[in-house]
Amino acid sequence: MVKMKEGGYDAKTFAVKLREMVTLMEQRTRLAKIQEYLYRHVASSSIPKQLHCLDLRLAHEHTNNAAARLQLPSAELVPALVDNSYYHFVLASDNVLAASVVATSLVRNCLRPNKVVIHIITDRKTYYPMQAWFSLHPLSPAVIEVKALHHFDWFSKGKVPVLEAMEKDQKVRSQFRGGSSAIVANTSEKPNVIAAKLQALSPKYNSVMNHIRIHLPELFPSLNKVVFLDDDIVIQTDLTPLWDIDMNGKVNGAVETCNGEDKFVMSKRLKSYLNFSHPLISENFNPNECAWAYGMNIFDLEAWRRTNISNKYHHWVAQNIKSDLSLWQLGTLPPGLIAFHGHVHVIDPFWHMLGLGYQENTNVDDVENAGVIHFNGRAKPWLDIAFPELRSLWTKYVDFSDKFIKSCNIRA
Repeated sequence: MVKMKEGGYDAKTFAVKLREMVTLMEQRTRLAKIQEYLYRHVASSSIPKQLHCLDLRLAHEHTNNAAARLQLPSAELVPALVDNSYYHFVLASDNVLAASVVATSLVRNCLRPNKVVIHIITDRKTYYPMQAWFSLHPLSPAVIEVKALHHFDWFSKGKVPVLEAMEKDQKVRSQFRGGSSAIVANTSEKPNVIAAKLQALSPKYNSVMNHIRIHLPELFPSLNKVVFLDDDIVIQTDLTPLWDIDMNGKVNGAVETCNGEDKFVMSKRLKSYLNFSHPLISENFNPNECAWAYGMNIFDLEAWRRTNISNKYHHWVAQNIKSDLSLWQLGTLPPGLIAFHGHVHVIDPFWHMLGLGYQENTNVDDVENAGVIHFNGRAKPWLDIAFPELRSLWTKYVDFSDKFIKSCNIRA
């Protein structure tokens, strides 16, 4: 600019120089964004060595210590598993430490823990470590059940739609699974497209733990109502009053995510998740309709069994696969928004505060006063990238003096 004013450049040369500078700056900005997305992907997708160590030590304990192989629950408590006078919570997780925090915070804050049943569902590889942990760390007087998916007769016999869909989904995603290096090396695509492809590499998007909630009526045929919990939440209040909420015949009690002071987290509508440029979506849904959240949901299983919600879910997952994953963003919430459409009862936001894994500017006072806090997002509290001022709300439910925690160097 100085040289231009001094007459060093004519207008044409100045324009060319300026354009070259802007182009170079855009290239550097693009590269920096892509590097940021890559580092976030690696940090959020990797299993910390401390958690891997915990699984191995608990699996070894399961093999060598009879006390780590107890039947969960004990024989005299088995009738409680199908007793609808109890408060039934379902937690699906392949993360032992995360499941422990959810269960511990639930029981510790419950006013009637003797009437609580926690059904923990895990996968085959995590079953022995999970059983060992809760055998050696009982949360009496609450009843704890630990089962792997292959223990469910319904799940191990015949075809399971969600598993078939996941296999097809895996094949479709393979078209851009050249690995993270190949994805970030693409110089023609926008950073947000590269971010989406990196996100697709995350194991959670092809984990059956992420899809299992759609089969709750089949997995628990004797139960009338359950509260389903994600493994990245912390419970800070007694949740038994959730059973007193009148669902008005609806199936899913959930917190809406389109109203609230936090515009980053609480501004989600259907257009935030579904692709309304696709006719299948635009012809069937309203883009401005409020979205709701998974993480802490009341499910009326009796009402659910009178609907076609599960079939609708599988139908739309199949449609998305046929459309090369063009109907919605990744994850299980978009097909859930479709399947439960018209079957959602909105509950008070106190019961579920979201966004603790997305941003640092969350109001700590609001977090401490919420009934359930949800670390949805990449910055999970068990990862090094967790926000320090929020992580302590999670670590307070971890006993760092425990021999397994100490031996794996898991620190506050």
